[in-house]
Amino acid sequence: MKPVPDLSAPGSGPDRRSFLRQSTLGGSGLLLGFYLQPLGAAEAIVKPGATASFRPSVFISINEQGVVTLISKQPEIGQGIKTSLPMVIAEELEVNWKDVRIVQGDLDPAYGGQSAGGSTSTPNNYNNFLRLGATARTMLIQAAALTWQVSASECLAANSAVKHVPSRRSLGYGQLVAKAAMLPVPAADTVVLKNPKDYKLLGTRIGGVDNLSIVTGKPLFGIDVKLPGMLHAVFEKCPAFGGKVISANLDAIKALPGVRDAFVITGTSNLNGLMPGVAIVADTSWTAISARRQLKVSWDEGAVVNQSWDGFVAQAQSLSKQPGSVQLRKDGDPASAFAAAAKTVQAAYSYPFVSHASFEPQNCTAWYRDGALELWAPTQNPAAGQNLVSSTLGIAKDKITLHIIRSGGGFGRRLSADYIVEAAAIAQRVTAPVKLTWSREDDMRHDHYRAGGFHFLRGALDAKGQLTAWHNHFVTFANRITRDGQSVLQPGSGASLSGDEFPGRWVANCLLEQTPMECGIPMGPWRAPGSNVFAWVFHSFIDELAHAAGRDPLAFRLELLGNKDFQPGTGERGVPYNVARMRKVLTEVAAKADWGRKKFARGQGQGIAFHFSHRGYVAEVAEVTVSKTGELKVDRVVVATDIGSQIVNPSGAENQVEGSVIDGLSTLMFAELDIERGRIVQRNFTDYPLLRFPDAPLKIDVHFVKSDQPVTGLGEPALPPLAPAVCNAIFAATGKRVRQLPLSRTDLSWQ
Repeated sequence: MKPVPDLSAPGSGPDRRSFLRQSTLGGSGLLLGFYLQPLGAAEAIVKPGATASFRPSVFISINEQGVVTLISKQPEIGQGIKTSLPMVIAEELEVNWKDVRIVQGDLDPAYGGQSAGGSTSTPNNYNNFLRLGATARTMLIQAAALTWQVSASECLAANSAVKHVPSRRSLGYGQLVAKAAMLPVPAADTVVLKNPKDYKLLGTRIGGVDNLSIVTGKPLFGIDVKLPGMLHAVFEKCPAFGGKVISANLDAIKALPGVRDAFVITGTSNLNGLMPGVAIVADTSWTAISARRQLKVSWDEGAVVNQSWDGFVAQAQSLSKQPGSVQLRKDGDPASAFAAAAKTVQAAYSYPFVSHASFEPQNCTAWYRDGALELWAPTQNPAAGQNLVSSTLGIAKDKITLHIIRSGGGFGRRLSADYIVEAAAIAQRVTAPVKLTWSREDDMRHDHYRAGGFHFLRGALDAKGQLTAWHNHFVTFANRITRDGQSVLQPGSGASLSGDEFPGRWVANCLLEQTPMECGIPMGPWRAPGSNVFAWVFHSFIDELAHAAGRDPLAFRLELLGNKDFQPGTGERGVPYNVARMRKVLTEVAAKADWGRKKFARGQGQGIAFHFSHRGYVAEVAEVTVSKTGELKVDRVVVATDIGSQIVNPSGAENQVEGSVIDGLSTLMFAELDIERGRIVQRNFTDYPLLRFPDAPLKIDVHFVKSDQPVTGLGEPALPPLAPAVCNAIFAATGKRVRQLPLSRTDLSWQ
């Protein structure tokens, strides 16, 4: 008989299928849902009075007691999606929020896409979830009308009940579910969406559905999962990337008390997949960790051992003197424009590799039995985990069940699935459920990092101080992979510049080049991939140009933006660049920050920046104080953002913006990884510090600029402008320009 998971652990209660069986027994409930439409459908703004289209699936369950259970299909990684998306359904359903219960859905193709990354969860689901709630409401109204033998047009739904307006009769949703469950799904032209001005729930502050459990220390996260008879595993990988096991003292480890097994996993050549290593399985996590300290492995460290950060710096300097290997964009005649310029500005910007450093280290619980695999994983991309396990271990996807567990931070790291396939590979050798837990050192030294980079820039100004030419040679990092039988260099996630990236299309004479350097360091998406560093480089250099021209930085940017919108290109993933929206947030943030109207003493200053990222238009102003000895204090950050026509949950939205500011500032000030002999030098937070309270901004002002555009996400867009705004403010305060990250690399002292 199958053991029952510990009910104190997440993922251990009734799974989705069990819940649905229990909730529909005897026809005592109403079960509804719809497959999600493709992304293109989500791009269309929902208009008041619009009709709904749908296909049946499973998202809503209402029992006879009136309790409404909504399936949350997206992974929750701290971005609040487990609260905000159900709010969208609940709004159109006209249900009282106190009657709502949220259940995390497991990986299931019936739900459509289930990844959490790129700030896509809201735009990919918003319109469809409105339709879903509206359809359920329509069916409940029809059920009430049939019960009373009246016209449905005389009935309205509100507060988890349907009212017959003329007679003032009322029936709660629980009283209607049996009849509603027997009704056909209504035709699309009979389902009408609410006018947004009538919203009661959307736009109000709702606390996270897991908040109480979090603050009271209840088990919620992947690292909390417990199963009866569960064993614990650790996995030792080569300190140098790409290394393989030659030998290990396995017999000595297996002889230790409490150790069940120790064995070598040969792994694959995929840097982002199952790497070679030694697994230790024990009765407790502490036993496994203690045994690992006695593990002795002889490694073949491979060719990556010859790579170092200092070597990459020297290589980038050499490559910068040559034409780029890839020409991304060439408009006009840059050479002639530079030759005719009244003034030219030249600068080199660089930034290091950084870690995701999520507080919950990677972990996964796996149970392999009878040729099938069950997984409990804190993941941002469960389908990728299922696919990697299937392709690596030869297990059919329909034999892999994956439970999505809340993640203790992600920031893009849990879009990768290496820790999932490691747990699965270990579980194949164990006759019990086994939990693999990474140490903090594992997490730091075997991350899929944000790539470093080097930008060599030139700008040309005419006699009027207008930007006439722009040249960027980007030297980046790439892994060597095999594609279609050919060995090619693949730039890391966020490590490839687009020819459409601002200000490429805005400057008449523009040359954008890129040269990849081969490296064996695994890279992966990091919060606002690409934008998180490109914004710092471009908007810092634009600030340099504005000051060189003797122009106000705000006026210089507005002039550069112009008034012409840009249609979709390769840089915005099929999304147009709406210049009017960017101008609006830029002027809004300037007004809220009193740009140009405040007097600052020496050592104090304001800086401004903006960026379009993941469909969000964001501008930020930073105000800083820098002491004569170079100590920085960020006094205030003002943020203006346009993410569409509706702020779903202001509480969660403000949290995302404030979190982006803190995360961006932490990375700007401290984050840096060094590479020596093909390995990461840093081990823990002792040598990879994060922002502490004394360094946090004294004040963060958040302003949402509503537009008539589709609702978009907010987990990433507010991060990119932070770094350039702060660095530009530092220049205004001290006259010192920051061209290398982190800030600790620059002496900010002044006299």
